[in-house]
Amino acid sequence: MFSPEGIAATRPELFNVTRTPSSDRTMDLGLAEDHFSRPVGSFVASDIEQLKLAIEECKKLILELPEHSERQKDTVVKLIHLRLKLQELKDPEEDEPNLRILLEHRFSKEKSKSVKQTCDKCSTIIWGLIQTWYTCTGCYYRCHSKCMNLITKPCVRSKVSHQSEYELSICPEIGLDRQDYRCAECRSPVSLRGVPSEARQCDYTGQYYCSTCHWNDTAVIPARVIHNWEFEPRKVCRSSMRYLTLMISRPVLKLKEINPLLFNFVEELVEIRKLRQDILLMKPYFITCKEAMEARLLLQLQDRQHFVENDDMYSLQDLIDISTGRLSCSLTEIHTTFAKHIKLDCERCQAKGFVCELCKEGDILFPFDSHTSVCHDCSAVFHRDCYYDNSTTCPKCTRFTERKQDDIPEEKKA
Repeated sequence: MFSPEGIAATRPELFNVTRTPSSDRTMDLGLAEDHFSRPVGSFVASDIEQLKLAIEECKKLILELPEHSERQKDTVVKLIHLRLKLQELKDPEEDEPNLRILLEHRFSKEKSKSVKQTCDKCSTIIWGLIQTWYTCTGCYYRCHSKCMNLITKPCVRSKVSHQSEYELSICPEIGLDRQDYRCAECRSPVSLRGVPSEARQCDYTGQYYCSTCHWNDTAVIPARVIHNWEFEPRKVCRSSMRYLTLMISRPVLKLKEINPLLFNFVEELVEIRKLRQDILLMKPYFITCKEAMEARLLLQLQDRQHFVENDDMYSLQDLIDISTGRLSCSLTEIHTTFAKHIKLDCERCQAKGFVCELCKEGDILFPFDSHTSVCHDCSAVFHRDCYYDNSTTCPKCTRFTERKQDDIPEEKKA
């Protein structure tokens, strides 16, 4: 067993040995030493071993000293300093590049020292004060510098870029035996009994993972939303968690094709679809209106750009917001603002309204009004009741047909 005096004799910069009459311990912590300075010269394995021994002696002394005493507090400070110097020898920060590329990850060295994170590879805490760590700018994978060469999973963002689609089967389990009783990601042995490692199922992929690759994170599962309108978060592995996080705002769900019956049972979906259809009818007014362009009205939907492009594509975030009522409130407010500009505030947009040619009565009509119908061929707008009660064809289409007939030469008519 090494004594503090023996360690101090071997490495005088670790401990300054003095005798104090009030204590039987022959250790002075030497707090004046600059423990944060860079090591000078070339260190070998024995230097690290001596530091480890000094750290162990410090830990023993902390347990033996009176609690909350000044000497115990000083010993704790000394222990921290020794650990910092040990980490400095193991992981010299200036040798680490600011950017590292690995398996399509773009790792950027973090500068934060106070935020406590967890390494996605080894599942232990990243002590930013004494350890170098990196974050992938694409998928936000975090890990120690020393763990980077052990990473086997490519960046999830590359999968999002190349394959922007969800698994739409509910928990497609293949069985642990089909996985050869190994983690689906790192291939370490797992079992349902927890020996040697607990097998944890990911509700998104249906596969089993070890505790290092599956932290019992929870997420809303797209397949359960689309088929069952169920939003209860389920346990998923780390890679699925990152993938779902990156995909949540991407409009890749075409509900009318995947599950058209959903509109028969979810009234909120019908309401949102009508609002989106109205906004698409309003869009031509805005892109030809100088005032609307200057006011940048369409930018109110910049977070949901697909709402001004189509009415059938949804993101998972859209569906979550529909279930909570948040989307209905915000979209109704935007719809009101748009309609007010066209029908009340802007004379140019008002001039683009329609008069019902079937009854020739009533106010100016617009295609997004709730009591109107639009001709599918010429886009003329009529009162809904007039349109469905009228047994003749659309007057505007009739005029177009007559004009075409008038333009045909007499010899071709014969």
